[in-house]
Amino acid sequence: MQRKILIWLALAALTAAAALWWLYGRSLEVIATPVQRGTAVEIVYATGTVEPVRWAKVTSLIRDRIVDICYCEGNAVTKGDVLVRLEDREAQAQLKELRAREEFLQREMSRVTELMARGASTTQAFERASRDLEQILALISVQMEKIKDYSIISPMDGIVLRRDGEIGEIAEVGQILFRVGVSRPLEIVAEVNEEDIPRVAIGQTALLRTDAFPRDRLEAKVRDITPMGDPVTKTYRTRLALPDNTPLRPGMSVEANVISREQPDALLVPSNAILDNSVFVIDGSNLRKRSVQIGIRGTQQTEILSGLGESERVASPATSAMKDGRRVRAIEPPTKP
Repeated sequence: MQRKILIWLALAALTAAAALWWLYGRSLEVIATPVQRGTAVEIVYATGTVEPVRWAKVTSLIRDRIVDICYCEGNAVTKGDVLVRLEDREAQAQLKELRAREEFLQREMSRVTELMARGASTTQAFERASRDLEQILALISVQMEKIKDYSIISPMDGIVLRRDGEIGEIAEVGQILFRVGVSRPLEIVAEVNEEDIPRVAIGQTALLRTDAFPRDRLEAKVRDITPMGDPVTKTYRTRLALPDNTPLRPGMSVEANVISREQPDALLVPSNAILDNSVFVIDGSNLRKRSVQIGIRGTQQTEILSGLGESERVASPATSAMKDGRRVRAIEPPTKP
C-alpha cells in the first residue's frame, strides 16, 4: 500500500514538473514590439455614400407608360425643363369631353339669360345653369392640373446625374426616374451607431477609405449631425463635407474614420498587446505581466498612461498562452511594405 502511494506521489510530481516545464521551460515564440511615442488617435467608424449637397430625386406622381424621355445624363438642365412625358391620351380625351360639356352649358347659360331678359324664364333656372357651368369649369381646372403630371419636369437647375427609365416602360407612382443636382460641392451622408454619436462633433476630421482610390489620402469634415436618430437601425445620419478637389464621385460608397480625439507625443503599444488591462513585457528570455493604465484606445495602437517605459518591449499579440515568468523567444516585428 505504501509503495502504491509512493508511485502516485511520483506520478503527481512528474505531472507537475511537466506542467511547469510546459508553462515556463518551453520557449514560446512571440513578437517583440517596442513601446514608441506617437499620436494617439480615437476614431469613430461609419459608412456612407457620396452625394451632392444640392440635388433632387425626380419621381412620377401617376402610373402610366413612358412615351418620351430625355437622354441627357451629364447635361445641364434648368428648372421646368421636361424630362419625361407619359401617355396622356385618356386624360386628354376626358378633358375634351369636359370642354364639350362646357360649350353646351355656355350655350344653355346664354339661352337662359336671354329668356330672363324677356321675362320667359325663372331665377331658379338661371341659378341652376350658372351652378352647372361653374361645376364644369372647376372639373376642367382639376383635369388640366392632372394633365400637367404627365409631363415630369426638372425641379431645379443642375446636372442630370442619373436616368432610370426607358421609353415603353411603365412608370410607377413614386418611382425615381431622374436624379438632378449640382456637381459641386459634394458630401458624404454616413450612418453612425448611436453608442458612438456622443463622440462625434461638428468640425472633426474624417479619414476616408474607398476601393476606387485605395492609395489616396482622402479627408472630410463633419458638417452636420441629424438631431434625431433612426430607432430601427439605431444610427444617426451624419454629413461630412468634402473639398472641391475631391476625386470622389456621387454614388460611391465610403468608409469613414472620424477622429474624435487626438493626443500627441503619447506612449503607444499595439492594441492587440493588451489583455485585461495588462501587457506582457519581455524581460530577457521571460515574460513579465504588467498592469497598465490605458488612455486613448485606437484600432491599431493604444495610449499607455502609466505602467510602461519607452525603452521596453511588449509581446504582441497577447494570448491566453502567455503567463507571468514564461520563457519566450522574441522575434522582431515584420517590416511594413
